[in-house]
Amino acid sequence: MAPRVTRNDLAMSAVVLLWGANFTAIRVALDEIPPLTFTAIRFTLASVALWGLLRLREGSAGFPPGTGWRMVWLGVVGNTAYQTLFVAGLARTTVANASLLLATSPVMVALGAGLLRVERVSRQVAAGIALAFAGASVILLGRGAAIGRETILGDLLVWGAAACWAAYTLGLRKLGRDVSPLRVTTLTTITGTPGLVLAALPEWDGVAWAGIGAAGWLGLGYSTVLALILAYFLWNESVRQVGGSRTAVYVCAVPLVAMLIAWPTLGEAPTGLALLGASLIVGGLLLARRT
Repeated sequence: MAPRVTRNDLAMSAVVLLWGANFTAIRVALDEIPPLTFTAIRFTLASVALWGLLRLREGSAGFPPGTGWRMVWLGVVGNTAYQTLFVAGLARTTVANASLLLATSPVMVALGAGLLRVERVSRQVAAGIALAFAGASVILLGRGAAIGRETILGDLLVWGAAACWAAYTLGLRKLGRDVSPLRVTTLTTITGTPGLVLAALPEWDGVAWAGIGAAGWLGLGYSTVLALILAYFLWNESVRQVGGSRTAVYVCAVPLVAMLIAWPTLGEAPTGLALLGASLIVGGLLLARRT
């Protein structure tokens, strides 16, 4: 009998949808806002909003006892380093390459979880991750992903970003279940923001603020409220509930959603390879979530 659809499945499906659409939102916003400035504004706004929400919901916004340095480490690795490497890498490689390299993070999470004994990775989950990653690879290779001399630096930077996200996911698992997902999301966003602001300072004076139109601000708003605040909260909750490996496998479905969104909006009809890849991704997700 097929496993029932759980609340966590629905939450992670929402994350996949939000992140899949975020590629388009970021592309629109970056036409008007420089990338590092965009990221710094995004995380500053998110930090303020999350801090206020945490104070309202839980009464304080302090570090739980014994978690201060871990929250700082998670914020720097999962936000400062990840976002900086991703933005710098995307500027030097193709979207297809970047999507494929980011889809390697579930593999890194599974390997890291096993080596560090953070959680047990069953053969079924490992097989599901491998199948879903194969599907993402088929889709993206069909769309022109290829490693070459022109993109190698950007590819390495994005691969480094994927490694940072894997480390962040594994680090979340070691926090335990006593810290709420809202507190984790808030504190790691706040501790990761100063580095992003510093990275953006050199391009700050060159921003044409008066020239930013509605599309740019809407892209920034979507990427902040939905793809960052809401999606990070749901991700952190899923890691706490079902573990890093079973959560990370959903990343493989993000390229599929990006492709489906590009079909009606950009007229990029899916190919036969894309449909094959989609089937592999769905099969991998179903296999990984079975208990």
